[in-house]
Amino acid sequence: MADSGRDISEFFTNQGTMKQPLTGVNVDLTPDMLQELDQLAVELCVRRQAAMLLCLRQAQDQHLLANRREP
Repeated sequence: MADSGRDISEFFTNQGTMKQPLTGVNVDLTPDMLQELDQLAVELCVRRQAAMLLCLRQAQDQHLLANRREP
């Protein structure tokens, strides 16, 4: 609709926040790590990228929590 010039403002509440665009990165993994990641993705029924993001988010959260406990 928007691409054809129609007003789509009725579909927005203006209560959200703007997010920065995604940035692609290249990551080098050993074959063993890649195999483990693929197995995790199968177990979670998600794509490889989603499994990577889940692991990364968990690691970042653990790091943030560990730093909060330090005086």
